[in-house]
Amino acid sequence: MLDKVFPKIHSEGYKFLAIAIFITIFLNFFSTFLGLIGLVLSIWVYYFFRDPERISINDDNYLTSPADGEVLMVHEVDGPKELNLESKKFTKISIFMNVFDCHVNRTPCQGKISEILYKPGKFLNASLDKASEDNERNYYKITNNLGEDIIVVQIAGLIARRIVCESSKDQQLTQGERIGMIRFGSRADVYFENYKPLVKVGQKTISGETLLAKK
Repeated sequence: MLDKVFPKIHSEGYKFLAIAIFITIFLNFFSTFLGLIGLVLSIWVYYFFRDPERISINDDNYLTSPADGEVLMVHEVDGPKELNLESKKFTKISIFMNVFDCHVNRTPCQGKISEILYKPGKFLNASLDKASEDNERNYYKITNNLGEDIIVVQIAGLIARRIVCESSKDQQLTQGERIGMIRFGSRADVYFENYKPLVKVGQKTISGETLLAKK
């Protein structure tokens, strides 16, 4: 119960929490009301950087969500040209993370990271489809135990200014394992073949637990 009320936070959050607490103390010297605003801000920073434990299905026949958020789209597209996959067709699921969602991202499958590619870019609203091509983003090509490539893309948003990658090329991952996070509002895209989507637009997802697709 305590873990739900006071979840552990991601290491990226400590400095922001310290800054928020300092600002709260400073504001409180001038006004109790301003101090209260600072306190609310500090609580929000704490919960934004929360990093709860998740339990994945650990089944190669399923893909789990890489992010907490809302499904923006489910459709067939060409693969990312950045990974030289534009000649192949993939199903793409996009998940938008607002500023109240947990922003720790996880791998949708067990497997090996065969490629990581970072692309600088703009900071458009992450809910726009154009964000997939124009915004700052980080690509993970994960080869699952069935020899198939699953692509996860972290996309920075209008407020987000840093993508944090906590994985490395050739790293072996278990399903639902943490691969990184994005600071503030952002988005995660998943590209896959040979799986049938299990989610629909507007559905809320939980990173590492919600079943996105099935063989």
